[in-house]
Amino acid sequence: MNDPHDPRLPLTPELPEEDNDDEMVGRLLSRRSALRLLGLSGGAAALTAGGVLAQRGGPPPPPGGAGGMGGAGGTSAGTSGATGLPGCVVRPAMTEGPYFVEGEPRRSDLRKDSKTGKVVSGVPLTLDFVTSRVAVGGCTPRAGVLIDVWHCDALGNYSGVSGVAGDFLRGSQVTSAQGKASFTTIYPGWYQGRAIHIHFKLRPLNASGKATGEFTSQLFFPETVNAAVLTRAPYSQKGKADTPNAQDGIYRNGGSQLLLKVTGDPVKGYRATFDVGLNIG
Repeated sequence: MNDPHDPRLPLTPELPEEDNDDEMVGRLLSRRSALRLLGLSGGAAALTAGGVLAQRGGPPPPPGGAGGMGGAGGTSAGTSGATGLPGCVVRPAMTEGPYFVEGEPRRSDLRKDSKTGKVVSGVPLTLDFVTSRVAVGGCTPRAGVLIDVWHCDALGNYSGVSGVAGDFLRGSQVTSAQGKASFTTIYPGWYQGRAIHIHFKLRPLNASGKATGEFTSQLFFPETVNAAVLTRAPYSQKGKADTPNAQDGIYRNGGSQLLLKVTGDPVKGYRATFDVGLNIG
């Protein structure tokens, strides 16, 4: 009988082309290109119609780097962990992938399967989101944003798809008046052909609870942290990941701007904050 966790075997059946997890979604723009699109030359600006965001004040953005259609990222302190730029700069939207499941449970702790009560094993990870509305002059907290988070377990398996039952490592929350939502989960593992990553979806809700827009992307981790985690059980059962960030087709299209700044260690666990400027809906 084949071992379902054998790294030589695909973990999921072949999927239709439109559901390919390695395909990009939308057109990517550099930060400078986004500003040029409006006839601007730097400083604080926002393209609210398309949801493309520019940095909040400070010096003009540097050339190069991929921007995106819909959101921004950084740390809650206002500085991007990946680039050292101010928070609320242009970030790329990325493919949803074939693993999203609508109606994920509303909860902050994703580790327990609500159907079986089993807690998924892995290095603890706390993931904090801070959502903002971006305008000239700065960012203000954005409440009422539904945040969905989903990712694979330590051995590369997603719940609720490809014959894997349950809802472990899936969940959603609505941001508070301060624009915040925090998830308790585990550090994700890897599966064939992809770098280690976490999927997220942001949907602003109106007064009746209906989504008025959508922004989907993925978060990545530093290779040094990935390496430290993969030496520990149960991750070590699969060995070294086959696809580092630099070789991941999605990461190469702007993933460096979605690279989390992670604090902690593989024994006590890690924490990361993602600061998202959201001007859709």
